[in-house]
Order: sequence, then C-alpha cells, then structure tokens
Amino acid sequence: MLKRTTLCLSLALLAGCNDDDNTSVNTSAAPQYQAPQLLIVGHRGASGTRPEHTLAAYQKAIDDGADFIEPDLVPTKDGYLVARHESEIKETSNISTLTQFADREQTKVIDGVSYSGWFTEDFNLNELKQLKARERIPDLRPNNTQYNDVYDIPTLEEIIELADAHYRKTGKIIGLYIETKHPSYFASLDLSMEDTLLKTLAKYEYTRDIAPVYLQSFEVSNLQYLDAQLERLKSLKHAKIVQLYSDKNTQPADYVLNNIPNTYGDLATPEGLKFVASYADGVGPSKTYILPNTQPATPTSFVQDAHQYGLKVHPYTLRSENSFLPDYLDCSNDPAEYCEAGALKEFELFFKAGVDGVFTDDPALGRKAADLFLAQQAK
Repeated sequence: MLKRTTLCLSLALLAGCNDDDNTSVNTSAAPQYQAPQLLIVGHRGASGTRPEHTLAAYQKAIDDGADFIEPDLVPTKDGYLVARHESEIKETSNISTLTQFADREQTKVIDGVSYSGWFTEDFNLNELKQLKARERIPDLRPNNTQYNDVYDIPTLEEIIELADAHYRKTGKIIGLYIETKHPSYFASLDLSMEDTLLKTLAKYEYTRDIAPVYLQSFEVSNLQYLDAQLERLKSLKHAKIVQLYSDKNTQPADYVLNNIPNTYGDLATPEGLKFVASYADGVGPSKTYILPNTQPATPTSFVQDAHQYGLKVHPYTLRSENSFLPDYLDCSNDPAEYCEAGALKEFELFFKAGVDGVFTDDPALGRKAADLFLAQQAK
C-alpha cells in the first residue's frame, strides 16, 4: 500500500565537517534508494547528545547512523519554516536574555493548551536568527548544556542542504521525516505551512528526486491535503504520509474544531487503521499503543492490525535515560542516568513486536540495537 515509493556555513562547529577533506562522491547518476529493514529516525536529531533541532543535532544523528532526521516545523511571521518542537521558544533558546525582545513575551492558547513565552510566529526570520538554541531538559541532559548559545535556529532549507551536503560527500542518502506542528492553529493565523513545505521540498533535487521524505502530523485533514497534493503534483518521487497518534482518549485538533467525535483510540482500531490507510503510508504511535510500560511486556495487536492495511509502524520515542524507560528496565533510581542496558532491551522488545522502525533520541544506540537484532535474526 506504499503509494510512492552553502554549507560548512557553521558546519565547522558540527561533527562530521572537515574543512581539510574536500573529497566527494560522484552523484551524477541518480541512486536507487533502498529502505533499511529497521528504520532508525533521529528524533529532533541526536537530541540525547546535542540541543534538539539544531544543525549540530541533525549532523550528529547522521554520523551516529540514523536513516532519517526528524525536523518539527513551525512558521515565522514572514512565512519561513523553522525547526522547533513548539513555536513557543522560551525553553529552547536564549530569547529570555535578549532585552530587545522582552516586550513580545505573552500567553497563548494553542490547541487547548496554554503557553507562556515567546513564539516564532511573532518574529521574522532575521530576528529569529539573532537567537541561539539551548537544551530543553537540562536536568536530565546536563552534558548538553555545554552547547547552549552555540547554534542558531535552522530553517528547513538549511536542514535539506545539510543532508544534501552529506550525501554529496559520502553517497549516503539520509531521509527527512518532517512534522508540521499545529497546522490548524497556524492556518487560523494565515500561516499555513503545507504549500510552502511542498514548494521548498520540490525546489531541491535532493528532496525532489533522491531522498525519501516522510510527512507527518497529529492532525488528519492536513495529511489528507498533503496526500492529495502529492498525487496531483507528482513532484516528490519518494514522499510518504504518516499519521501520528497521541493519547488514546484525546482527539486530533482538527477533529475538535470540526466537531468530529473520533479519538486517536478510534483511529487505532482495525476500522480506524483502514481509514488512515486511505491517505497515509504509515503510522507513528506513542510507545504504549504497542507495549505497556509494565511487565509482562506483551505486545498489543496494533502492529499486526496496521500491517494488515499496508501501513508501516514507527513508534516514538525511545530514549536512553532512566526517566524515559519503563521502570522495570531502569538501571538505577537516578532519572538522568544513561542506561544503555535498559535502552537496548527496550529497542529489542519493539523490534520483536514487529515494528518497521523507531524514533529515538539516541541514534547511535538505536543503530547498535538494530544491528544486533538483525544479526540474531539472520542466525
């Protein structure tokens, strides 16, 4: 059912950029992309080891063996798409220290949730480029704070150029797994992202003809729109659509706005998955759709049900700190401790459950876990 199959700018700061190495790979012949058996998605980059949604985090994910890097996109006031987990950027940048923007602090309600701080949609790109990124969860990832105020907020164009530069240097194709954040909210501000996103992807040979591009959202109607546009335009050779799933008893924001009563739980039933397969190629559920956080870790039927309708399954998010692991896999009571043994076991449990790939903040460990699992399967 799979329907479709500049730089070293500040790359001197990024892992993998060597000004003394000018070697490159001949990329004149368009390669045939081969999907891996188990997809490792660098969630917001390698966000376990670098501040999330920075070029450094994306490059680190690539260097650590990720097959895809995952930018979350939000718009600026002048319509550019930039990578932040939310448009509110108080916790992920140094904006609170910049007196010239102090008067723009405010409170907004986005999809029913109240946020206080500064918002990308209130800044033009030139203003946002004055900011520097910071670690979002310093208590759990104190090592990442050494990179605070080093990297700026990247645009979608810069992320594409990063992946393209790596491809032209190494021949390795890295996919982009792109989430449009809060699409209905931004549409209400006349900052719809979908057409800009498609136009930007089509502008670059790398995302148009070479690399796989997965487009994901927690809403439904914008994915249906993107699917229809991909079918109509046929400008992206390797683009696919992925439906994200939040808590089972909650609803997509566009369903709330349009008085559609269905929940994510409804979309996770066999009937719901059949509907999702009418516009999507895959699903991205939170972990507990597949495995409970308590023992025994017996998989649900979600993967089997999704596969019945040709949907790939990429759950989120596997992380390596005790705080994010099921209690029975923790290495200690320290929530910030890096627990390799427990994390490797969690990867194995999801691979055994039949998933097609995973989102992870630790692509290096994800790559190791996938290689170990596939080697065992081959025996």
